[in-house]
Amino acid sequence: MLIIPAIDRRDGKCVRLTQGRRQDVKVYDGDPVVIAKKFEDAGARMLHVVDLDGAFADINSKNRKVVRRILRGVEIPVQFGGGLRSVTDVQQMIEFGAAQVVIGTLAAESPQTLEMFVQLFGFRICVGIDARRGAVLTHGWEKEVKLSATALALRVADAGVDRIVYTDVSRDGTLSGVNLEQTCSIARESGLRVTASGGVSSLEDLGQLKSIGRCGVDSVIVGKALYEGRFTLKEALKAA
Repeated sequence: MLIIPAIDRRDGKCVRLTQGRRQDVKVYDGDPVVIAKKFEDAGARMLHVVDLDGAFADINSKNRKVVRRILRGVEIPVQFGGGLRSVTDVQQMIEFGAAQVVIGTLAAESPQTLEMFVQLFGFRICVGIDARRGAVLTHGWEKEVKLSATALALRVADAGVDRIVYTDVSRDGTLSGVNLEQTCSIARESGLRVTASGGVSSLEDLGQLKSIGRCGVDSVIVGKALYEGRFTLKEALKAA
């Protein structure tokens, strides 16, 4: 089980949201680049970096400048998401050095564009499926579309994507545990490799995720639990 520390940025700062609500935000002290380096030094093999301003469609150059600094400051792969809605956006992040880019809203709204991205960028395209009660959310988790998470997973599999990040938004940032049943179900039904996200609160949660690895869930993004000191990255890596 690959443990992927998360660095979510808003206005250039490290933050965590609760259930994807932009007004329910907690800011954490520290330079995001320094935090990224600390995660790398502690043994992380990949980082998950999100531009929340981009996800909310707020143009903010501070975050793109910060992500460039992160990409230059670490040697491990970085998965980047947030506001990538054009070929130019994706191309730019790959040129900056992102190992993988996460497409969310566009994947739900424009299957043809997603297919084009896969043709152009191959395995570097990952789809983020954010859902609440099984229904897909887009535009920074603020718009619910008439599409189930499983249906979208099947669609992106047909487009040639081989990995998704599945987030149960109702649990994200709540430290209430992972939705194991839904995460495993999506992996099984779609045949995709799945990175779980949302709700990790303890080493026990990581152990439970590890136990469903046979479903196709092979990695997990961990954010608030690390920032709040529920466990250290080294402890998480050992548990995985």
